[in-house]
Amino acid sequence: MQTVSIKPSEVEKKWLLVDAEDLILGRMASLIAIRLRGKHKPSFTPHVDCGDNVIVINAEKIKLTGKKRDDDIFYWHTGYPGGIKQRSKGQILDGANPQRVVEKAIERMMPKGPLGRMQMKNLRVYAGTVHPHEAQTPEVLDIASMNDKNKR
Repeated sequence: MQTVSIKPSEVEKKWLLVDAEDLILGRMASLIAIRLRGKHKPSFTPHVDCGDNVIVINAEKIKLTGKKRDDDIFYWHTGYPGGIKQRSKGQILDGANPQRVVEKAIERMMPKGPLGRMQMKNLRVYAGTVHPHEAQTPEVLDIASMNDKNKR
């Protein structure tokens, strides 16, 4: 038996649509990260971008368990003395760009480096239900039905 190592030209990419309404953030992010990497395929090759394209809609309607909405805080620094800033996940979800919470959760589950950055370009996250990718005819990936714990 031989190990299959596919080339980038042999990769078949599908388009998947995930409705994030009432889904638990971490459980959804881990399943999407697996799809972006291509680990669900029998022809998975670690050094090739063999994952699918994933569209996430309703990112503003995700659920967080426990006190994560208030206690999980994103920090960044402006570059100036005393310039540390912070914002909780709840503040981001209520703000202008709620899709950033989903993007960050998935990004932190992807490999770091050039391949991980290339695979993250296959992710599109939208706060509402409208997305401009109808021409690709995405298949619906029902994460809520995979496990009872995935939905609140």
